[in-house]
Amino acid sequence: MNIENHEAPEDFNRCVDFHGHVCPGLAIGYRAAKAGMDWLREHRAMDEELVAVVETDACGVDAVQVLTGCTFGKGNMIHRDYGKQAFTFLGRRTGEGVRVALKPGALELSREHRALLDKIREETATEEDRETFRKHHQKKCEELLEKPADTLFTIKPVKTALPPKAKIESSLLCTVCGEPVMPSKMVQVSGDHLCRQCAGST
Repeated sequence: MNIENHEAPEDFNRCVDFHGHVCPGLAIGYRAAKAGMDWLREHRAMDEELVAVVETDACGVDAVQVLTGCTFGKGNMIHRDYGKQAFTFLGRRTGEGVRVALKPGALELSREHRALLDKIREETATEEDRETFRKHHQKKCEELLEKPADTLFTIKPVKTALPPKAKIESSLLCTVCGEPVMPSKMVQVSGDHLCRQCAGST
């Protein structure tokens, strides 16, 4: 596979378009979402048929959104800030769930790739460094897209309660700031209904 020669799968290209660039993290999210959907035998959610629980806020989450149709706006994307490349997929139709977690070393970068990444983060990279880094990034992506899923991830069924579907509520005004707020997200302080932001500052 050669990404530059447009040999990547069409659905991966859609993830790249959404995310903005090719990177190994996006490839991990893509492969995890594909593995989870295959295990559940599900298709992309049009509404809330699927739920994704992501344990990272890194690049791969964008691929999960594109492939599964789970989004924060629909309420079927749940973020748990554990800093892990792990993704749980749940199907409301069957009640089944699967956790797809990156195996140790699966995303390991070469010494040169890591050194170039450090240079870019420190803003000391030359244009030549950046081009070499881009080639390393592309090669790593191609490697991740081609490896069997079971060499990248630990894939295990899970039993967990499905979260309730997204609530639609009429807003109330916060007593302090006057802005409209979902009632279920408000805090009562001395009889007043406050948004969490105002409640935290009182």
